[in-house]
Amino acid sequence: MVKYLEEFRDPAVAKSLIKNIKDISTKDVRFMEVCGTHTMSIFRSGMRSVLPQNIGLISGPGCPVCVTSQGEIDAYVETARLSNVIATTFGDLIRVPGASSSLQNVRSEGGDVRIVYSAFDSLEIAKNNPDKEVVFFGVGFETTAPTIAATILFAKEKGLKNFSVISSHKIVPPALETIVATPGLKVDGFLLPGHVSLVIGENAYKPFFEEYNIPCVISGFEPVDILKGVHLLVDMIEKGKPELVNAYGRAVTPGGNPKAREAIDQVFRIEDTVWRGLGTLKMSGLKIRDEFSNFDAEKKLGIKVLDTPEPKGCGCGEILTGLKIPPECALYKKACTPSKPIGPCMVSSEGTCAAYYKYHED
Repeated sequence: MVKYLEEFRDPAVAKSLIKNIKDISTKDVRFMEVCGTHTMSIFRSGMRSVLPQNIGLISGPGCPVCVTSQGEIDAYVETARLSNVIATTFGDLIRVPGASSSLQNVRSEGGDVRIVYSAFDSLEIAKNNPDKEVVFFGVGFETTAPTIAATILFAKEKGLKNFSVISSHKIVPPALETIVATPGLKVDGFLLPGHVSLVIGENAYKPFFEEYNIPCVISGFEPVDILKGVHLLVDMIEKGKPELVNAYGRAVTPGGNPKAREAIDQVFRIEDTVWRGLGTLKMSGLKIRDEFSNFDAEKKLGIKVLDTPEPKGCGCGEILTGLKIPPECALYKKACTPSKPIGPCMVSSEGTCAAYYKYHED
């Protein structure tokens, strides 16, 4: 396995790919990496600086915390303030500001907000605190949804009555359709997310590709993976032959992970949901099915997710859709910094603003 991975980190392979890209590239193009992990890898490796200037890489809505709507953040804060609740969450979410506060502030004010590394950690907390309702805030895409589904199934099997979830999970393919249809946004091809694709499989993108006929490459996360993806996209553009290519065959299959997909289908139903920056997208969210309503914190605790506007002046929504880059936001590096973030794109480890702040020289 180590030797296998070395191929995807080999500087000689990377140099060869960069040369090949430069040799065949003649057109001005913009490719969007949809996954936040791709964004961080691109910035960390300095990839933008070695690609031809006519090839632009723009970041899309692939950061789970970043696309979580302002109304959902406010619902988490409201839930965490309840006296009988222990709120559990992944680390990136705790610092995202809501309209009035953040989970971090609630914790500093005495609220019981705990960072966990897995939803199953929340079950252990629930077992040890039978007089409290333990609520897990479920954000993410098809990557994390199976683990949340499995946690709910396990809780039901064990008869655990004081555990519930607010599900804010989102589905990637509908976001691609919205991006392509966004006025003023030019995207010539997509680097599709590896982690999501591992679950849903290559075939999940076929309806999108067949409808829009835009070059798409499923890519891994090593620099060589991404360079291979860019090379494939450039080659398609130059030849005028769009394709849907799985360049992450060592992990992604045509049908994805059937057990993970089965767990998602068993626990969640698909419905319209709000994405930060994209608005309400039809059939793009995962909500808990009625037969698991005992584990649905929104129903159990009467929590309402309202349509709350994003922070005034924050460009996170436009950054998530590729309409802006962080330096074009009036708040970037001024009112909004990693130590005092205003939008989630500056908070999350996969956020575009955080990546620009850490790696990009303006």
